[in-house]
Amino acid sequence: MSLRVGIVGLPNAGKTTLFNLLTRGHAEVASYPFCTIEPNPGVVEVPDERLAVLSELLIPPRVVPATIEFVDVAGLVKGASHGEGLGNQFLSVIRGVDVVLEVIRFFGDERIPHVMENVDPLRDQEIIDLELALSDLEIAERRWEKVKELARKVKDEKIHLEEEVLAKCLSFLRQGSPLREMTLSEEEKEILKPSQFITLKPLFYVANLDEQDASKALFQRVKATLAEKGATILPVFVKLEEELQDFPPEERKAFLQEFGVEDTGLKLVAQTAYRLLNLITFYTFGDKELRARELLRGSKAPEAAGKVHSDMERGFIKAEVINFAELVTIGSFEKARQLGHIRQEGKEYEIQDGDIVYFRFSSH
Repeated sequence: MSLRVGIVGLPNAGKTTLFNLLTRGHAEVASYPFCTIEPNPGVVEVPDERLAVLSELLIPPRVVPATIEFVDVAGLVKGASHGEGLGNQFLSVIRGVDVVLEVIRFFGDERIPHVMENVDPLRDQEIIDLELALSDLEIAERRWEKVKELARKVKDEKIHLEEEVLAKCLSFLRQGSPLREMTLSEEEKEILKPSQFITLKPLFYVANLDEQDASKALFQRVKATLAEKGATILPVFVKLEEELQDFPPEERKAFLQEFGVEDTGLKLVAQTAYRLLNLITFYTFGDKELRARELLRGSKAPEAAGKVHSDMERGFIKAEVINFAELVTIGSFEKARQLGHIRQEGKEYEIQDGDIVYFRFSSH
């Protein structure tokens, strides 16, 4: 399963242009609201320099990168949570994603009208964040009414706990605050999972910049304000990057660095999504393929084996492991084995970022 990232923002903020940049897709882009009616999905490879190095070193028959699926929905407007501009229809699509990416307009372009008439990133961010909270509030109120009724009829500890945690959620959402700011136990998080609250998901912002100094100065001010709230905002020159797409990767990167951006939009977005979800990358290598896989940081070897196949997790015996940096230093898998650098790890071994793993398991 791909990691899923939902893209939201006001109309004409550049969401679909960003989506096309990230996926090299060709979704329709126009300078009028609700050009994107149907959600655009697009699956892309996660940029991974280590995978390219391993491919040269191990010469596998096949290389399979990890992937990210981006879902672009129509621009949300004030009142989207109450159905304005088909808002509810679009918000329901976002409920199934892992991370929310909110595009904020920092560029000035008279040919593309701003739905709020002028560029004001913090106002736009507040409108979208409030709409997401109001959408969750509607879901929470409906669920709370059902659970409250159920709690009267049955003596079930789980139902009573859900009633309590939903009441806490309601007081948060009524203040316009996102649920991710709540302190929740693991049990409470599990109880809330089926409701798929958008504001419980990790969220980060992408600033859609142009090359003007005013746009960059505005970004620095907004970044400082959002940093105080612990939020992440990435600078992406969406239009510029789109124009540079056919340049060789190194030239493109060098060009972007002249504008003070460390890397391409896709790489920055992928790294941020992984960080917010607390994911690492490990690699499985065998006779058929070399494959990159994402995994929750702190997972043990049997859980990682389950990423390959559930039978492997059930019948787990041991994992043969070497980390990327060590393998590159030695220079070959065979040499690493001869020198005794392939470690035998058991059920309690915690998979590390960059581990190359071969699982031994019993099929009985």
